[in-house]
Amino acid sequence: MECDECRGKMTREKVEFKVYGLPVGKYDAWVCQKCNQTLFSEEVAEQIDQAAKEKGLWGLESRTKVAQTGDSLTIRVNKKLARFLDLRKGEEVTLVPESKSKVMIIR
Repeated sequence: MECDECRGKMTREKVEFKVYGLPVGKYDAWVCQKCNQTLFSEEVAEQIDQAAKEKGLWGLESRTKVAQTGDSLTIRVNKKLARFLDLRKGEEVTLVPESKSKVMIIR
């Protein structure tokens, strides 16, 4: 099999799949030996989705609005995401900008 991106050789491998940096499992995939593009079959993609759901890693994304409280801006975190991040009311965290569109939370 030939890679659609770079025309490199694709080989079958077991690939560890991660969601939000957490391992979901190892799955059969085609991997390009030149550019490292990884392709999963539709059946394997469904298995990955199911495993992510079972581990509570499905649907953590959410939209929220930036509000104002006094002189500060606030961003709400929904319950499911807060649970995943293990955030607690009253806990102090440090927000570190990684770019203009990405912020890291540090304890």
